[in-house]
Amino acid sequence: MLAFVAENPETRAMDFKSHLSQTYAKLKRGLSAKPRDYAWRVSQLKALRTMLEENDEQINQALWKDLRKSKFESVATEQGLVLAEISDALKNLQSWMRPKRTSTPLYNLPGRCEIHRDPLGLALIIGAWNYPIQLTLSPLVGAIAGGNAALIKPSELAEHTSKILCELIPRYLDQDLIAIIEADAQETSQLLDLAFDKIFFTGSTAVGKIVMSKAAQHLTPVTLELGGKSPAIVLNDANLPVAARRLVWGKFMNAGQTCVAPDYILVEPGAKSALIDELRKNIEKCYGTDPRQSPDFCRIINRRHFDRLSKLLAGEKILAGGQVDAGELYISPTLLETTVDSPIMQDEIFGPILPIVVAENLDKMILIINSRPKPLSLYVFGKSSADHERVLRDTSSGGACVNDVVMHMPVHSMPFGGVGASGMGHYHGEYSFKAFTHAKSVLRQTTWIDLPIRYAPYSPRNLRILRWLF
Repeated sequence: MLAFVAENPETRAMDFKSHLSQTYAKLKRGLSAKPRDYAWRVSQLKALRTMLEENDEQINQALWKDLRKSKFESVATEQGLVLAEISDALKNLQSWMRPKRTSTPLYNLPGRCEIHRDPLGLALIIGAWNYPIQLTLSPLVGAIAGGNAALIKPSELAEHTSKILCELIPRYLDQDLIAIIEADAQETSQLLDLAFDKIFFTGSTAVGKIVMSKAAQHLTPVTLELGGKSPAIVLNDANLPVAARRLVWGKFMNAGQTCVAPDYILVEPGAKSALIDELRKNIEKCYGTDPRQSPDFCRIINRRHFDRLSKLLAGEKILAGGQVDAGELYISPTLLETTVDSPIMQDEIFGPILPIVVAENLDKMILIINSRPKPLSLYVFGKSSADHERVLRDTSSGGACVNDVVMHMPVHSMPFGGVGASGMGHYHGEYSFKAFTHAKSVLRQTTWIDLPIRYAPYSPRNLRILRWLF
């Protein structure tokens, strides 16, 4: 893999443009020349699995260098989820690829209607830095399963993980049909100027708008996995010890740099004090009295994001944590009490800061949620099934959990994706296969019978028969 290390910006730009042109042309040739049948798809999925298994420790080290991610979190949230996606695809690929019979209306009898899944062609996959293995390679599983060629662009912010992916992918996967390229923001813009058959982007809403705008120039279909302020509702009758334990885990995993992390808590007045006590207890249980020393607490990806997060603490009522260290890119697990109008409540936090907002009742909570862009996830804690159903019915979000957080995301049998500002399209399991394929309608008709009703000249009798058929 060519690394663009030229110090001269003009030289680097020329090198990148040349390499991108060559890579793109090679993938287009591969699309025309090489079969991407069931055997090829299985071989590439198995090769991807082997790549992850044989280089597990190297990948763990890269994730530690980029995010100080523990081995447990790496396996649980990065390689493990990709391996599970691969296993699911290998188990079900034949079934997914098989044409599906569907009902045939009277006017097409004795024909047969089917749905075939065709590869879209050349896919561009733009990964994200917060889970740089999972969010880059999980979409690749769907692209391969769907029989596509793929150009992968890992995030340049997770530089060590990007580097190891660029070393490993050409060694294990079919270089004629799968390639990886490193690019900064300006170079990615050039990348998006090319015509692809599918773009799969994971990242911020702001960049998602740019990707969609670029894709529109070529009428390229997009899947946008974005984010947003995912709320957690805590009602008076919630099991507060369990709710707090799950909220702390879901929020402070990966130092809060998780698209489905609970972004803020809406709590009823009667549960506020007890919830805060339980949250404090569980932060200490998970990360000790000094989370800076915990091997399980991650760091912020870079100084720009650290500065952004540090500024959000200004003027807020801090209930726990609040310590920062720019040298280590460390922000402690932080709880704060705030209002819906606070600056920290305007945009997705994407860091280890958990605002708590008191809302008088469920009606008020739903009004607050519905006054904002639709979130990627929504969480509700309480005992009443009626309350659960009301939240699910009266709000809109990409996904939701009742009495839990985050755990809906890795389920293969359910689609994962956003709605509105939090994303477009979905994937995981068969939904990944469908994201990278076109549902082609096929009618198989016989020639031994040819009813004359559809042919001119038309008569009143033809019209009566037509009305009966419909």
